[in-house]
Amino acid sequence: MTTSKTIPIHAYDKPAGGFGSLRGAASALQGNGALPALKTLPHVNQPQGIDCPGCAYPDSPNDKSVDFCEQGAWAIAHEATPKRATPEYFAQHTVTQLRTREEWQLEAIGRLTAPMLYDAGSDTYREIGWEQAFTMAGDALRSLDSPNRAVFYASGRSSNEAAFPYQLFARAFGTNNMPDSSNYCHESSGDALRLSLGVGKATVTREDFEHAQAIFVFGQNPATNHPRMLGDLREAKKRGARIVVFNPLLERGLQQFTDPQSPTEMLTGASTPIADEYYQVRVGGDLAALTGIIKAVLAADEAAGGTVLDRSFITEHTQGFEAMAAVVRSQDWRAIERASGLSRMQMEAAARTYVASDATIATWCMGLTQHEYAIETIQMLVNLMLLRGNVGKPGAGVMPVRGHSNVQGDRTVGVTNRPKAEWLQGLQRVFGFTPPSAPGLDAVGTINGLLDGSVHAFTGLGGNFAVAGPDSPRVLAALSRCKLTVHIATKLNRTHLYPGQVGLLLPCLGRTEHDEQDNGQQFVSVEDTASMVHASTGRNRPASGKLRSEPFIVTELARHTLPDSTIDWRAMGRDYDTTRNYIEQVAEGAVAGFSNYNKNIRQRRGFHLPNTAALRIWKTDTSKANFAAHALPAETIMDRARAVYGDKVLCLATVRAHRQYNTTVYHDPRGEVDRYRGVHHTRKVLFIGAATLARLGFNDGDIVNVRGASLDGIERKVEGYRLVQYPIVGDDVFGYFPELTPLSPPGLTARGSNTPAFKEVPVLIERP
Repeated sequence: MTTSKTIPIHAYDKPAGGFGSLRGAASALQGNGALPALKTLPHVNQPQGIDCPGCAYPDSPNDKSVDFCEQGAWAIAHEATPKRATPEYFAQHTVTQLRTREEWQLEAIGRLTAPMLYDAGSDTYREIGWEQAFTMAGDALRSLDSPNRAVFYASGRSSNEAAFPYQLFARAFGTNNMPDSSNYCHESSGDALRLSLGVGKATVTREDFEHAQAIFVFGQNPATNHPRMLGDLREAKKRGARIVVFNPLLERGLQQFTDPQSPTEMLTGASTPIADEYYQVRVGGDLAALTGIIKAVLAADEAAGGTVLDRSFITEHTQGFEAMAAVVRSQDWRAIERASGLSRMQMEAAARTYVASDATIATWCMGLTQHEYAIETIQMLVNLMLLRGNVGKPGAGVMPVRGHSNVQGDRTVGVTNRPKAEWLQGLQRVFGFTPPSAPGLDAVGTINGLLDGSVHAFTGLGGNFAVAGPDSPRVLAALSRCKLTVHIATKLNRTHLYPGQVGLLLPCLGRTEHDEQDNGQQFVSVEDTASMVHASTGRNRPASGKLRSEPFIVTELARHTLPDSTIDWRAMGRDYDTTRNYIEQVAEGAVAGFSNYNKNIRQRRGFHLPNTAALRIWKTDTSKANFAAHALPAETIMDRARAVYGDKVLCLATVRAHRQYNTTVYHDPRGEVDRYRGVHHTRKVLFIGAATLARLGFNDGDIVNVRGASLDGIERKVEGYRLVQYPIVGDDVFGYFPELTPLSPPGLTARGSNTPAFKEVPVLIERP
């Protein structure tokens, strides 16, 4: 039998992209039936076409006949697969049996085809009629002793037309318990940006990449998570922009890239170097690195007689500069070097690149957001950008790159546990009821509520809630103790396998599928990372005649739960123009840009929601952009763990493999798991540096157990992981999400945002 120890893992020394990406896309089609996907892909990310469910990276502002990537091909192929998870399949496989499957095996079962109800006697899901399903869900929700016993979770892959009635349903029911996938990923970004700039979204559009003179990239791996971004980085590099990367891992796509859409590079085997400067910062060391860069910029300004900083911008548009500068100047270089993992020389070099650019973009992903000091780090990055006025001018600004394809749009139309007062006022004005105003449970709050038994009902609009969060084995078990679980989904995932007393699995149409309602064919709308709202119209034949759309399912659940409601749920579920009209009305006074929604969404590329910070209008408490003064932390997660467990504690950061999208793991027929890190046939690996291996007495290839160095007294462990020697600095180790989420306690979160600190988990490695 082949074991993870005998499986070869080889370094990948080719450029990212190229023929490897083409072969990867072909493999996706080969394993899932090529015809439906081949018919669909030409329409993906095209004007009035199908919005790719793969990520939220903006569409090209120019007409491109091909504007999808390898990862998008996998997402489309898996949605358009001919494989089916039928009632007959569920009758032959108990839930207990299905729990033994790996993530990719659950994904590979195929599309759900009929509404299902869990039968405890047979331990199987069994088919149920739609009307009975809606009635059972409504009866169970009404039987709760408080609306706050229920939680309404939303994945960022749902459309505006599903998300809006979903949040309306929760609030009409009487709760703001609306956790969403933003809680797991970019909550820290939104909170930090609102404090500093007054808006929690990117201030740049994709066109800005065409004018940037420098691009600073923090904590992300575009080649795996949003490959279309590499095309923009390549074009920027070819016209002379400087690209500076901060990442604790050497990611191949940020080093060298062959554009699969470039005939010249493909025919000649050429590639484009991406990063001009690549800094392997320590995990969690970005705050210190940014402190060092700002310290160097301030010193350069002093040496140049005050000509480096944009003084007029700072005076007119900001507040707090002197306090921030004083704190940064007081930080000791040796402490900065120790915390960042970089040398003073490296940080001064990065500062020189920043100073030489008159238009800089800063972009980041979860490498910054999933840390204890995530908000402080992002605010420090904004500080750097404000020093030279790099917000609100062409080719400059900040861009947190979102993951789920409409996670930003869901937030815009009200999916949040912390709704704005203006939004609630709009709901009351339009629908005539008083929505709850107290903040509800976020994702971690929901986890704690499930664990302590205060949450009795869980409804999920997409997603894989328990597996995507910390402490997943305990959370899965807690879900099965609920009175009600309802999951709206296209495919089976692990969270579905822990049903409550009433456990419903409701299959919905996918983004690529034709949506025919009483008023004819419908389309939905989504918002990308750059605040472009555009239409998406499915074209494929539905996987089953028993599927219903997400808007239809949501509104029918609401109608059956709230039979006395005066809200016209039926109209929203059958005519999405009605929903868009409601969004426009509620957004008035709360969210700018939705005027004439139904008209503007039918424009070729949709419309752009205005960004106040990009216009240099600051919706902050000071009516200016705020510099934030942060000293280096006196104590960190790792400090606290090492005080208890000693210096054998390592810092684990979870990452995605190339063959996955968030918690969705794809199976490659050739066994490829993570091309750019050379991993095949197994996901049970732990990347570790040579010096750390030697210090702890382990060797490359050893099989170990990984134990969480938790401070809450709860044992958390995963077994049978292979150590893979990798060019890593310091005592940082890396492994795959979501398999390693069981090691992370719910209390390990970012300060302020409550985002799980998946990039900063203290662990111990032990021999079996």
